[in-house]
Amino acid sequence: MFSFWKKTTTTSQTDWPESLTSLLSQPFSAILPLALTEIADIALNKTELTLTLPFPASWLQAELQQQLDARALGLQATVSWRNELPAAFSTVKQVVLVASGKGGVGKSTTAVNLAVALAQQGARVGLLDADIYGPSIPLMLGEAQSRATSPDEKHLNPLQKFGIYLQSIGFLVDPENATVWRGPMASQALMQLVNETLWPELDYLVVDMPPGTGDIQLTMSQKLPVAGAVIVTTPQDVALADAKKGIQMFRQVNIPLLGLIENMSFYQCPKCGHEDDIFGTAGGLELAQRYQVPVLGQLPLQSAIREGGDAGTPIVLQKDHQTAEIYQKMAQQLIFTLYWQTRLSPQQAVEIIMTDD
Repeated sequence: MFSFWKKTTTTSQTDWPESLTSLLSQPFSAILPLALTEIADIALNKTELTLTLPFPASWLQAELQQQLDARALGLQATVSWRNELPAAFSTVKQVVLVASGKGGVGKSTTAVNLAVALAQQGARVGLLDADIYGPSIPLMLGEAQSRATSPDEKHLNPLQKFGIYLQSIGFLVDPENATVWRGPMASQALMQLVNETLWPELDYLVVDMPPGTGDIQLTMSQKLPVAGAVIVTTPQDVALADAKKGIQMFRQVNIPLLGLIENMSFYQCPKCGHEDDIFGTAGGLELAQRYQVPVLGQLPLQSAIREGGDAGTPIVLQKDHQTAEIYQKMAQQLIFTLYWQTRLSPQQAVEIIMTDD
């Protein structure tokens, strides 16, 4: 039985100030809708309040400190975390697929920014580019000219950038040449990329999936112990129709849907501030409601996002940018969703369905 959520306290709650007890024993926020006393190991030593969580949450320390200061408690908060989950495969504890039903909806951009945002929360994160035919991760992280290295001619070293570990077929092939492979060959190459990369110990491996529901998608869904999938779509009908297929595919192979991200939700004029729903209104929200999938967030159609991807500097690195804050909020919600899912069913394994189709 996993014990990663079991909490202890080093002081009796009866010794705490009443305002501190109230703060820690109520749901903390919309992103963290549980009481901290329920999930954290808590130590109160004179003026030091120390919390240890079962998931990364660097954002929590500043918010908790603000709440303590507002109550004039004179306490200094320190928040840390430890991950006691066993590895799902190799050195990776949880695998998260970022997928879409069709191309052109910003899935790779979302995967890159989510991976960096997860690392900003203190997690150890890997990013795998599973798009064998059109790898874009090297460009989006400023490593288009980089090549993979091997310590023994059998395994591959991942690259490192912005606090995450990277692997892509783009580090192995000439970017000017087309990858002309049939589906089974591409799937085999991808699994070699997964299994032969010398991943360090990772809390999350984010996989940027190719668009669609073909061989590669089924291979990844069936041969990896996937913790869950995130669907990226835009509001217009043509994208939503394909996003439905992605949702249905993951449900057929019993992979949990962690959330839906509506990209290009609206365009905001940088000069006058006028907003225009170029691709429709709330289509992703309606899809999520229909299939009972949580909405992680809505992102604007914004030139700064594209510019960051082209320049190899994801927008989430811009600390004070409004869109960076959206990505960070989505990462925080994703972290809690993964924790809560495992807490509810810690011994549930993903059922692998192998077919000849």
